[in-house]
Amino acid sequence: MGSTGVRIAIDAMGGDHAPAEIVAGALRAREELGVKVLLVGDPQQIEAALPPKINLAQVEIVSAEEAIAMDEEPLSAVRRKPKASINVAMDLVKKQQADAVFSAGHSGAAMAAALLRLGRLPGIDRPAIGTVFPTIVAGKPVLILDVGANVDCRPKFLEQFAVMGAAYSQYVLGTTEPKIGLLNIGEEESKGNDAAVRAHQLLRENSQINFIGNAEGRDVLSGHFDVIVCDGFTGNVLLKFAEAVGEVILQILREELPQGLHGQIGTAFLKPNLKRVKQRMDHAEHGGALLLGVAGVCFIGHGSSQAPSVFNAIRMAKEAVDNEVLQRIQAQYQILQSESG
Repeated sequence: MGSTGVRIAIDAMGGDHAPAEIVAGALRAREELGVKVLLVGDPQQIEAALPPKINLAQVEIVSAEEAIAMDEEPLSAVRRKPKASINVAMDLVKKQQADAVFSAGHSGAAMAAALLRLGRLPGIDRPAIGTVFPTIVAGKPVLILDVGANVDCRPKFLEQFAVMGAAYSQYVLGTTEPKIGLLNIGEEESKGNDAAVRAHQLLRENSQINFIGNAEGRDVLSGHFDVIVCDGFTGNVLLKFAEAVGEVILQILREELPQGLHGQIGTAFLKPNLKRVKQRMDHAEHGGALLLGVAGVCFIGHGSSQAPSVFNAIRMAKEAVDNEVLQRIQAQYQILQSESG
């Protein structure tokens, strides 16, 4: 699919700063990336968030009568509110009126809506939320999945995560022969609980991936791995901890570098370097997490997403569509099933 034809359905009502920041990020993506954005939500609120001089004829707004609040139980809310913005956005993808969807709203509701509206890809038992972390090697990110969709995982789920993650890493992140790791408490294949040991065996025997062994916590950001799989409970703890560490380091730099005259002078010279440090560490630069395993390109943003995060999430969604990541995952599974059959 040509990049200029990519259409992204945006849940304009989802997130702490909706709709203003969501709309701002979407409009920037429209201008800089050439994507077509469909703003889904309350038309009056969306129009109020648009810049004063914008031509309304150039903005596509899709009306949605309801929104799902962060304190609602996700599955019941998705079923109870069929015209909620996240449901309407998913329906646009299902009807092929949009190629991808982004929401910074209730992540559980986004996942439930994706499963109910789009369904799973053939061969996938459970979808996984994958997010990109920076590593100590510049320009070499690592994809972690699952980071919250599945609290408990069977070994075969982790194997499926690895296949999906490898396809995304190769075709979207541009990694040649992605190196896959299993998050564990030691390098030896006998380490961990029974599920980890059995998952290690499945991953080692899978000819479709380049599994190089267990990854300990200290290996996550080392750059030695391109994809690391784990259950959603562990992955979510890891995600939140990594985000907190990044924020702490950035705050320490802001407080300590300008101290004293020499610090103030040095900081002025270091501004370009500090900006690059922030770009490598700030989760806003990655925009959000991809829900892999459903029959549509779905990105889930942080509830606190502001315009830069929204822009970057849309950029990643566009790249996933352009590189046909869903089709490539399906192709990998067809090869795997034919070999096992």
